[in-house]
Amino acid sequence: MLTILGFTMIATFLVLIMLKKMSPIAALVLIPALFCVFVGKGAHLGDYVIDGVSSLAPTAAMLMFAIVYFGVMIDVGLFDPIVRGILRFCRADPMRIVVGTALLAAIVSLDGDGSTTFMITVSAMYPLYKRLKMSLVVMTGVAAMANGVMNTLPWGGPTARAATALKLDAGDIFVPMIPALLVGLLGVVVLAYVLGLRERRRLGVVTLDEAPAEEKETVLVGAGGGTGVIAGKRTGGSGSGTDADADDDDFQGLDPHRPTLRPRLYWFNALLTVGLLTAMIMELLPIPVLFLLGAALALSVNYPNIPDQKARLAAHADNVLNVSGMVFAAAVFTGVLQGTGMVDSMAKWLVDVIPDGMGPHMALVTGVLSLPLTYFMSNDGFYFGVLPVLAEAGAAHGVTPLEMARASLVGQPLHMSSPLVPAVYVLVGMAKVEFGDHTRFVVKWAAMICLVILAAGILFGII
Repeated sequence: MLTILGFTMIATFLVLIMLKKMSPIAALVLIPALFCVFVGKGAHLGDYVIDGVSSLAPTAAMLMFAIVYFGVMIDVGLFDPIVRGILRFCRADPMRIVVGTALLAAIVSLDGDGSTTFMITVSAMYPLYKRLKMSLVVMTGVAAMANGVMNTLPWGGPTARAATALKLDAGDIFVPMIPALLVGLLGVVVLAYVLGLRERRRLGVVTLDEAPAEEKETVLVGAGGGTGVIAGKRTGGSGSGTDADADDDDFQGLDPHRPTLRPRLYWFNALLTVGLLTAMIMELLPIPVLFLLGAALALSVNYPNIPDQKARLAAHADNVLNVSGMVFAAAVFTGVLQGTGMVDSMAKWLVDVIPDGMGPHMALVTGVLSLPLTYFMSNDGFYFGVLPVLAEAGAAHGVTPLEMARASLVGQPLHMSSPLVPAVYVLVGMAKVEFGDHTRFVVKWAAMICLVILAAGILFGII
């Protein structure tokens, strides 16, 4: 009975969020609360939730302060020179432009927000693709895959969800995965190089002198305020034509004159970021503590006035609330699933179904399953609904939860092009690409990158 109720609860949760009948936060709270009553343990709901919240508090803190930290770094202009350097590197060579797209998307993905990454990447690269008549699906595909690999960062979402669902430390999951993820990122760059050569053969190389003077240096305008709403500015074009023509030359990005910039503190911010990431890799302190200290120091030094600090916190409040709220709401789902015994019952059933020969290879099975499952369902559904069951089944065969959690990250390059990911609509919308065209192009390449990461993880003994 518990097995049936457990799978029914997960199915109900998945259907409601995929059909957008409920928000993930509401579904994570209300559905398990209802099924807790059905199981006959409604009186213990409070205990399950409190236990879950206590275990998830460090993960929520890490997400909150990591979002604030990288949001502030974008605000102060830490990444602006990198963006300008990539644009200069690209020149008018299709191969360089595609490789630059991958590099730019990967770097901007450090803030952990897919929508921001796609806004900045498309804003910078769209005029070059449009002017040279390059394939726009190449741009959207490469950007989505690069962001998918970087989305595994502890503050990006999937790692935090896996840590939350299995009650693990996000650093223990992510840090050992770095070599495999670097191989995956290298795979995206190599793929970008190959696709760029294909575009170069199709189009040839145009020198900068042949491009209109207005577009020789792309100016990025409007983003970086942390609100997620950015302004546009007309660039390029002949100054005449229809509104549709103007739309082709409108683009948005990092405003080089935004008031949040702190150019005199650039090297301080760069050293602080390098030191923070180094300390995280070396595990000098828990990741939540590192980002808490880093965010406090970044705010205090860059914005010594209290009103400015409040403005920066307010600018990033939406992202912070959405992500941390999701984590705490997940405490209800995972708490009920575990506390009522449903997850144990489902795992036992799954163990009985999986052939004995596959049991010791549950991490590999999870890695392969993460491709279709994270594409056809949300990260919330997979990590909170499916991964705990797979982890329990793996534990019965001696596979550790850490191995299962790492394997579950493999499908992220494909997941970022899922129709269930809101950010992908920002990507194709700004690039003026049909979603169907993007899907047909990216699925095969993204699946290949996922398998490269899985193979590297197995080769390095991580998974």
